[in-house]
Amino acid sequence: MNVAVLIPAYHEELRIREVVEGALRHCSQVIVVDDGSSDGTRVQLDGLPVQLLVHAQCRGKGESLRHGFRAALALGVDGVLTMDGDGQHSAADIPRLLEAASRHPRHIVIGARVKKRSQQPILRRLANEFGDWGIAWACGYRIIDTQSGQRYYPARVAALGDVPGEDFVFEAQILISAARLLGTRCVSVPIESRYQCAGASADDPGEQFRASHFRPMRDFGRITCHLAMQILRRGGMLEIYRGLRDQPPLIDDPSGEFATAPPPKLAKTQ
Repeated sequence: MNVAVLIPAYHEELRIREVVEGALRHCSQVIVVDDGSSDGTRVQLDGLPVQLLVHAQCRGKGESLRHGFRAALALGVDGVLTMDGDGQHSAADIPRLLEAASRHPRHIVIGARVKKRSQQPILRRLANEFGDWGIAWACGYRIIDTQSGQRYYPARVAALGDVPGEDFVFEAQILISAARLLGTRCVSVPIESRYQCAGASADDPGEQFRASHFRPMRDFGRITCHLAMQILRRGGMLEIYRGLRDQPPLIDDPSGEFATAPPPKLAKTQ
């Protein structure tokens, strides 16, 4: 497949070069969108063969993704693979996501952070689980790890216009828009996401990551309000719930570790 890797970046000087170099080992077309960083993010990219798009001011992750999608589509790609610039996603997982995309044409492929999930900060994990539940109702089918930023989007999904929402809300809404407008579904590929370990310091960069841009109270509230409106507008909540109950999420895992595990059961209605 003709694919571009898209990396939105905001204050990512700590890890961005490592992330981009990893992506380049698997894909020759890498696009970085610097969203108004005031640190050394752009300096860290000196000498790397990437397409760099720069925002004079911070516009949010949603606008960074829209900008990057337009640039990727101009290259005539079949799809766009996104990953965050903070180093929490491994470029080594890129081939696995692309293999899943080949096995599941026209699907969005999500790198689902289910390996060593106990390492994920508790507030993030709870927010992710709630997001999975809400987005399932809005999309009409169940998905594992709807908040992951490591994804493969088919070109027709990246080309969707007028997808509302900014920051983390955009990444939720594009799944909903793709389901409703295109009938596109998601398949999840188990990955491991790295988080800063206790005692990490500048002397141990292998364990150090910048603080997450996700703010549990602010972003959780925004996502919740957005999903509530989407669910209410769609209507038919009880029928959708009953349909979701017996639909396991689609997981692409040739090892069988996760694909063969019984799906979590939703409580039956009275």
